[in-house]
Amino acid sequence: MRYCTEISVSLMEQIMLKFNSMLKRSILLLLTLLCLACGEDKKEAIAGKESLPAKVRLMTLNPGHFHAALVHKTMYPEIDSTIHIYAPKGLEVDDFLSKIEGYNSREADPTQWNLKIHKTDNFLNQMVGEKAGNVMVVAGKNSEKIDYILAAVKAGINVYADKPMAINPEGFIKLKEAFKIAKENNVLIYDIMTERFESTTIMQKMFSGIPSVFGDVVDGTIAEPSVVKESVHHFYKNVSGKPLVRPSWFFDVNEEGEGIVDVTTHLVDLVQWELFPNQVIDTAAIEIVEAKRWPTILTLEEFANATQQTEFPDYLRKDVIDDKLHVYCNGEIIYRINGKLAKVSVIWNYKAPEGTGDTHYSIMRGTKANLVIKQGEAEGYKPTLYIESIDGVDLLAEIKKGITNSIEATYQGVTVAQVAKGVWKINIPEKYKIGHEAHFSQVTKNFLKYYKAGVLPEWEVPNMIAKYYTTTTALKKAME
Repeated sequence: MRYCTEISVSLMEQIMLKFNSMLKRSILLLLTLLCLACGEDKKEAIAGKESLPAKVRLMTLNPGHFHAALVHKTMYPEIDSTIHIYAPKGLEVDDFLSKIEGYNSREADPTQWNLKIHKTDNFLNQMVGEKAGNVMVVAGKNSEKIDYILAAVKAGINVYADKPMAINPEGFIKLKEAFKIAKENNVLIYDIMTERFESTTIMQKMFSGIPSVFGDVVDGTIAEPSVVKESVHHFYKNVSGKPLVRPSWFFDVNEEGEGIVDVTTHLVDLVQWELFPNQVIDTAAIEIVEAKRWPTILTLEEFANATQQTEFPDYLRKDVIDDKLHVYCNGEIIYRINGKLAKVSVIWNYKAPEGTGDTHYSIMRGTKANLVIKQGEAEGYKPTLYIESIDGVDLLAEIKKGITNSIEATYQGVTVAQVAKGVWKINIPEKYKIGHEAHFSQVTKNFLKYYKAGVLPEWEVPNMIAKYYTTTTALKKAME
């Protein structure tokens, strides 16, 4: 009996060993199948990732403004070095290509752009049909820009656009449609707001967020708005070290847009960005109080210096009075936004006095102090931020504390100096004053960050809509 029991036990052990071996093989087989399935899933995920490629591939469409070239003044690791240019033959695309070649051949930090040039009258359809890239860069005739944007987003192409994207109420309607389609097609529309990166404007915004210095922004009146932004520009100036040659159509407000909808785009953007940071702005909270427009008058000689053209083209004859060109490039808007009264104005002159350039003036009025940016002779024509206390109250200690607690971590080396009773000058290190052309690389880096994330900040799109609503509605009022 004991012998039979030992045999039974031995047999049972052998059976269990075989069972365990079979179980191990089954488990290994199951794991192998699961891994293979996982691998297939990974392959499918990679194959489906074509909408977010490793590199951004740029397509520049019909570059008629020098801002198109400034986007390429710097190389970026996220952007493929091959850029496709779709444009009709002509001086404008040739000027663009010349600037890129200049960047590629400069001695200091040359770029390495590889240009694929498609010169054709059918440039828009060819770009959309070929889709050689995933981001369209557009800076040129503002009258055509919104149609380019619409075509791009309908084709699933992201848009990186120079301002303005809309120059009249009809264009604004198209822009709203473009944002709707872009959302449906999971692509971005982003306009190039370089002025957000100007160092004195950044400081003005930061100090307005320090209650012990600025207090609260006042509601403002027509005589003293809560915020004022004034910009002076010039038709004749240097860009990238050479005299800028402007296309003749730049002086046609039907193509470029009037001043009230062109450069004021930047100013309206800054009002929103500084007064209501990271807040969504509804168009229902915007009321145009006053709007006006007026021309800059150019002689034929001045026009020729700016364009290298010896006579006014036929399409500008409508604006020629007594042999002088009247360009409605100046505008002013007084408007209420979220209960605050704002004023923006832009002025265009022919040429800046020697040693000067485009200038900017701004004031933000607070209950404790005003934050004032000046760029006049006293400042050496360089933008400078002043803090002017209300009623001459001494704010020096609070300003220093604000620099230490709120500014020093991001902008090191900022100091303050008293220049009069109740008035202090904010000294910003030169390393932060990089200039307008360099701001394009900063905006582009922002765009690349948003592109990688696949989404803009939640306030950007509604505030772009609010911005263009303001400018185009103001134009309509000024024309009445």
